[in-house]
Amino acid sequence: MSVALHRTTTVAAESARKTSPRRGERKSWWLFTVMVVVTGVILIPVLATFVLSVRLLNAPPGAAQFGFENFVQVFGATDVVIWLTNSLIVTLVTMVVAIIIAAPAGYVLSRGRNKLVSSYAMGLFVIQSLPVITAIIPLFILFVNLGLQDSLVGVAIIYVGGAMSVAIWMMAAYFDTIPINLEEAAWMDGASVFGGFVRVVLRNSFPGILSTAIFTFLLAWNDYLVAVIFLRSSQNFTLPVGLQSFFQQNTTDWGPIMAVSVVMMLPPIILFAFLNRYFSVGGIGGALAGR
Repeated sequence: MSVALHRTTTVAAESARKTSPRRGERKSWWLFTVMVVVTGVILIPVLATFVLSVRLLNAPPGAAQFGFENFVQVFGATDVVIWLTNSLIVTLVTMVVAIIIAAPAGYVLSRGRNKLVSSYAMGLFVIQSLPVITAIIPLFILFVNLGLQDSLVGVAIIYVGGAMSVAIWMMAAYFDTIPINLEEAAWMDGASVFGGFVRVVLRNSFPGILSTAIFTFLLAWNDYLVAVIFLRSSQNFTLPVGLQSFFQQNTTDWGPIMAVSVVMMLPPIILFAFLNRYFSVGGIGGALAGR
């Protein structure tokens, strides 16, 4: 009886081992299929924008229906190059300044454990929850008095201030994943607190820095509300405000609009494609080997 029971248990275990990988493979294929469908739905507007940008809506019958005439028109007859340059300058300045300020502030938020730091963290949370529109009118009055209206410098200052609370939280959250043992080892070797922060924490925080940089980049690049209120002259327009100028009251030429939209989409796509390879956190665990 015991031998038969043992054989039955062994056969059941072997069959379970054979069927479990198949179930796992089926589940993986279902998840992959769902991801492909969701990705396709998300990419439909992007593909539609690109198709409309190269489609010649006013082409005569028999002529080519697709071409790059819309891009030639917007780059040759409009200020798209100036708007693109303005957007890149404001966005890059916002990204660099936000990282420089958010990194040490996030370190204090991560390593500090007292009432002052807790109050500081709560203040950041409250500021983060406030909509930007609540500060637009006071900022506009202040910037008029300071001579910063219709200025890219003024817009960059607002972008840095708007991104700072979330950027600090993001940096602090990543610093929490870095063991303090690494810093203590650096302190025992004679490094100062700032030296340990620069040589140990920042060196192991590259993915967190990239995530914060991408967030600030997208915040400044996609903004329309602040730019349309503070910028008045066409020479200072950013791309979102310049794109809005293509819309007319009675008619709208969708070809150039879609061409400018494609130009707006390219820098974020290039940024993600270039920085994707650097998202890795494997080096932190290896640094503690043997300790």
